[in-house]
Amino acid sequence: MLRFAVTLFAVITSSTCKQHGCLEGDTQKLKPSPEPDMHECTLYSKSSCCYADFTEQLAHSPVIKVSNSYWNRCEQLSKSCEDFTKKIECFYRCSPHAARWIHPNDTAAIQAVPLCQSFCDDWYEACKDDSICVRNWLTDWEWDESGENHCKNKCIPYSEMYANGTDMCQSMWGESFKVSKSSCLCLQMNKKDTIAIKYLLSESSEQSSSSSSSSSSSEEHACQNKLLKFEKPEEEEGEQTR
Repeated sequence: MLRFAVTLFAVITSSTCKQHGCLEGDTQKLKPSPEPDMHECTLYSKSSCCYADFTEQLAHSPVIKVSNSYWNRCEQLSKSCEDFTKKIECFYRCSPHAARWIHPNDTAAIQAVPLCQSFCDDWYEACKDDSICVRNWLTDWEWDESGENHCKNKCIPYSEMYANGTDMCQSMWGESFKVSKSSCLCLQMNKKDTIAIKYLLSESSEQSSSSSSSSSSSEEHACQNKLLKFEKPEEEEGEQTR
């Protein structure tokens, strides 16, 4: 009976975390709340799992380190590569939806967050000429007694470490991300994510997005229609400012 109660509590806790809480990282809150004074990661300022003071670490370029993790072990990242790395860091630390993909064995980690193919391709293009010494940023570093990361192997270009954008997205953060077969039911780490999230949070979209026929699903069509309506005002605004 006690074992059943403990199991039930774990299930309820995990479910609650997914719907209302944040990941249990060292910089995350218990629950998301507004952070109007964020220096970076402003995409999540209306409902953030991180405090504004955390984003000071990301506010100035080049970023040297975030918490105890140095970003410059193979020289400074280029501005374009750094910008994408910031988007990933912001999502993990600050997004109120990150816990939707909480790792089943680690409440401080994420698993299989669906990224758009176009995002992964653009990220790879931005970083391919930068250098890196680890394939998996979560497990392949050598950590010293103070908790700081160091290279175990020599630095090589991203283009040699990863075959393409898909390989990079699905390897660099371990199991954290996967490339979605859908072009809409996926995250791009920008304002368009508000459309995708609506459908990704439903059980039906979860099932359809993992299906090989996701592009023909009702959720896919609904998502695409919403996305077109979202993009049209932006295009019209751009034309007016020319």
